[in-house]
Amino acid sequence: MPQVSGKSYKFYAIGISYRKADAEMRGSFALSDTGISNLLEQAKAEKIPSLAVISTCNRTELYGFAQDPDDLIQLLCAHSHGTMEEFENIAYIHEEDAAIKHLFMVGTGLDSQILGDFEIIGQLKLAFKKSKKIGLLNAYMERLINAVIQSSKRIKTETQLSSGATSVSFASVQYILNEVENAQEKKILLFGTGKIGRNTCENLIKHTQNKQITLINRTKDRAERIAGKFDLVVRDYAELEEEIAGTDIMIVATGAQNPTVSKNLIVTNRPLLLLDLSIPRNVDPDVSELENVTLIHLDELSQITESTLENREHFIPQAQEIISQIIAEFDTWRESRKFAPTMFALKNKLSILKDAEIKSNRTKINNFNQEQADVLADRIIQKIAGHFANHLRDEDENTQQAIELLNKVFKLDAQTIPHE
Repeated sequence: MPQVSGKSYKFYAIGISYRKADAEMRGSFALSDTGISNLLEQAKAEKIPSLAVISTCNRTELYGFAQDPDDLIQLLCAHSHGTMEEFENIAYIHEEDAAIKHLFMVGTGLDSQILGDFEIIGQLKLAFKKSKKIGLLNAYMERLINAVIQSSKRIKTETQLSSGATSVSFASVQYILNEVENAQEKKILLFGTGKIGRNTCENLIKHTQNKQITLINRTKDRAERIAGKFDLVVRDYAELEEEIAGTDIMIVATGAQNPTVSKNLIVTNRPLLLLDLSIPRNVDPDVSELENVTLIHLDELSQITESTLENREHFIPQAQEIISQIIAEFDTWRESRKFAPTMFALKNKLSILKDAEIKSNRTKINNFNQEQADVLADRIIQKIAGHFANHLRDEDENTQQAIELLNKVFKLDAQTIPHE
């Protein structure tokens, strides 16, 4: 448990996810990239020792050290549209070992809405990297995320938990293939070319062989880069209404904080299938008032890959065993960190004693060689510290008592013990 200015902190994972929060509520707590940056900057100003934040279509979570979980909850509510009262009704708070286990479950796809979705580990990597860049990631959390990444890699290579393509982008294409006759001949409009939009575009071309796909993005050059790769058509954002009128299937993945498509944009009577892959919702529910429109949200899409998911479930125990092994390794490292500050303080104390003895005796001993004395004394200090470290490492149940005894015998100054 790290200390800062004498204050004790615990590791927490707090947040909301698809498990208890519907799409609307997840949208209330969703954070934009700017929102995450502002939250991290405030956390740094408030002396939070270490913090990482992730916000996806299925979850918004904070992982970090705090004296009280309310410190993290208040940060989340201050930078989202959610309230403390709403959070209490739909959220979860995990502490210490439970928080560690939760992060492993999330990072390996075992807690994903679509089981085995390995896109989440990439998002976690970016979240922790962002915190490290601004000096808000301590050694504990950096070691922890590396352990989670290691688990994800092993599960990916040693099990078939990720067998079969299931993701939000694939689920949308699967839905089209299952529900739309002659899907390869339909006109498709993809609005939004962020990560989900790009993946959806690739899946559309791969699985439907449909080249009648038009891309629209607020930033046209991003759409043009993707269109060039697949030889697709790009239209200006100003042409959105006109393009909707001529399309059969529209996929919306704009990543906006407010709806970008509403019924006043739909001026056609032809049947239109609208797939909203966004959190918060980017399609206003009022489009359902139009008889010719079928609106499907990603929460519904996530239910269509049952056969693939049933196959994946067989590999959950194997994945959990890998996680248990790596958590055990992390726990060993974590235990060693408990006495690392004491060893740091002990070496400091012994060095002070060494310097005092050398200063006292260098004028009393003929031909005194301070350089040799320093080297010899430092070797003795290392050997003494090494013996104590081995003893602490072997003390399974009484490590804390041994640390307290060392502190008492050598009168170690607690202020010299660094936090994580």
